[in-house]
Amino acid sequence: MFKEAVYHRPKNNYAYPYDENTLHIQLRTKKNDIDHVFLIHGDPFIWEDGEWQTDETIMEKSGSDQLFDYWFVEIKPEYRRLRYCFVLETEEEKAVYTEKGFYEEVPLDDIAYHFCFPFLNRKDVFTAPLWVKETVWYQIFPERFGNGNSELNPEGTVPWGSEDPKPDSFFGGDFQGVIDHLDHLTELGINGLYFTPIFKAYSNHKYDTIDYMEIDPQFGDKETFRTLVQECHKRGIRVMLDAVFNHSGYYFAPFQDVLENGVNSPYYQWFHMWENEVETEPLPNYDAFAFVSHMPKLNTEHPEVKKYLLDVARYWIEEFDIDGWRLDVANEVDHAFWRDFRRTVKSVKPEAYILGEIWHDSMPWLQGDQFDAVMNYPFTNAVLKYFTQQYSLNQFKDQITHVQHMYPQNVNEVSFNLLDSHDTPRILTYAKGNKDAVKLMYLFQMSFEGTPCIYYGDEIGMTGGEDPDCRKCMVWEKDEQDRDIFRFVQQLISLRKSESAFGNESRFRFKEHEDVLVYEKQKDDQTLVFIMNPTKQLKTVTLNDKVKRKLKMEERATLNDSHVTIAPYGYFVYEKE
Repeated sequence: MFKEAVYHRPKNNYAYPYDENTLHIQLRTKKNDIDHVFLIHGDPFIWEDGEWQTDETIMEKSGSDQLFDYWFVEIKPEYRRLRYCFVLETEEEKAVYTEKGFYEEVPLDDIAYHFCFPFLNRKDVFTAPLWVKETVWYQIFPERFGNGNSELNPEGTVPWGSEDPKPDSFFGGDFQGVIDHLDHLTELGINGLYFTPIFKAYSNHKYDTIDYMEIDPQFGDKETFRTLVQECHKRGIRVMLDAVFNHSGYYFAPFQDVLENGVNSPYYQWFHMWENEVETEPLPNYDAFAFVSHMPKLNTEHPEVKKYLLDVARYWIEEFDIDGWRLDVANEVDHAFWRDFRRTVKSVKPEAYILGEIWHDSMPWLQGDQFDAVMNYPFTNAVLKYFTQQYSLNQFKDQITHVQHMYPQNVNEVSFNLLDSHDTPRILTYAKGNKDAVKLMYLFQMSFEGTPCIYYGDEIGMTGGEDPDCRKCMVWEKDEQDRDIFRFVQQLISLRKSESAFGNESRFRFKEHEDVLVYEKQKDDQTLVFIMNPTKQLKTVTLNDKVKRKLKMEERATLNDSHVTIAPYGYFVYEKE
């Protein structure tokens, strides 16, 4: 028994309240090292004849990655208190793992040996908005989605789609262009819109904010935006805005004052200045996003900055009824600010969704006091690499299993699962034009736990490399759209809504197979099995259970008795008896 690999801590993703009556407990062990794990648990105040009274519950192996096995159990403590330890068994050995270390037998004379979950307080349950679990997002880069009012075109605007985008291109996208095409989103099945920044800014991408309280005039005015939100809500579509609170733009009025007056500016402390005089070239002598001089970092610890930004957070919800905030470069802003941000947002709209842009392990932000979710880039990376044959099946399963076990289950259920964005190459380009590989990516994304997001235009086969090429103008001419991809994504969204085990809040588990991807989704009385073949070879799979029915999807496989023959880049999805 490799005891050095055994790990548990009674907090974060290893022990947490799933709801007001239920605890989830997880243990990590060395891969393929332990045969059985039992949880020994009891109320710390129930004793008889000087001995602590306990129950024993077997733990389930919930997944494995390259190095570790993960064990899981759900417990409903009668009095909402719990002390516990773990019994680990192999054929040759038994060990009891406690907070004080390893023992041969369960210590019952003193509860101080044992891990402690002091009390299941309702306030400590991680609660994200319920509606997010049923949401399929669509990301819009406003400058490139639709030009509905040419009178708003900024100087230098070129005709729609007339050339490939450059870093400083303007094509005239605006709010009216989005309103004009909401039926496209409704037809696809979208019920959440995520807009990259819409506030007044110098650039086309608007991540260099000039005024957080004003709409950029190229997009329209506040009344047009109000109409856009109202039209979305009529269609059952929620609206999430992008906020850049880590840094402002170069032309943000307080920063302009600092440039002019240096240390004598009343806004000098609004930023992280290094010297009395400000220099922007060749490198800034102040903190900025990366070393970009026109994106000076805001001092969110300063009370005036904090008040200003929290007023921004409150204003757009109160005045325009938006449904969420996506927070740019969220990991570089102090935790105290985000706690105040959450209190502010939730006090105005308790069901607002707070999403952080963080590309790495984000547990410190996901403990119920800051964000509801983060952008799930570890998921993105695994899906892209596996379905383009850069990852082996085992590497993919290792990575996805690791993603699943990084956070509590109620966090995973609202995790923002994207395949690409305005910051990355489009998936069809990443897949080198392999449309069938892209379909498999969508099938996995839409059937995985969490809330999926589609980048505008991907659903009609748009292409594009690194920024700015991934920010091309939306193609609205039907004869230039790939309607086959559109219908496929449309069908997946429909299945996600109509089949209880297909989408969120269903249990996901990999099944063993050597060279094709097989996994199950189970919810209530329904179990769906997904088989995918992201290779150039024909594959045959022997089924270990009976097929109750095939899901009505395009035929990419042939069923013959208990054997399924799957075409290259094909798939087979069925409900088992």
